[in-house]
Amino acid sequence: MKIMNTGGTFNKRYSERKGKLEVPFDNKAVEAIVARFAYDVDIAGVLYKDSLDMSDQDRNILAQVLLADTEEIFVVIHGTDTMDLSAKVLDETLDDRVVVLVGAMVPFSIEPAEASVNLGMALGFAASRPKNGIYICMNGMIAPHTRIRKNKAKGEFEIV
Repeated sequence: MKIMNTGGTFNKRYSERKGKLEVPFDNKAVEAIVARFAYDVDIAGVLYKDSLDMSDQDRNILAQVLLADTEEIFVVIHGTDTMDLSAKVLDETLDDRVVVLVGAMVPFSIEPAEASVNLGMALGFAASRPKNGIYICMNGMIAPHTRIRKNKAKGEFEIV
């Protein structure tokens, strides 16, 4: 199993120099969470963007990176606003892997609980070796990507 970090709110930290939240080019939030695990997890970074800044080209790059990797199970840290778009591209590209997309509505650097719970759930689900497919893990729910969506009016994910 491997964690692929693309950025998103999950990773954002406040930049005192710029006076705003930014997606840093590192894996510190993810590393802080998995440091408490009883097993090692490989972590790699790709893109490091807010999902609203991700293009179709970025989604294709993510898909090609996962396709080129020999790992069969991935947990992908991703921004919540366009997680569904990336899931669709991954579903069109990967049919022989398990990919669980996970994110957070609040940055780990501000409130670590949500990001920690979401990542822990995603990793636990992935470790159970589910059927190949693309899944989303958010707000205490895990489902195939076609059955879960972000309700932007409510600011939460829901099963559909």
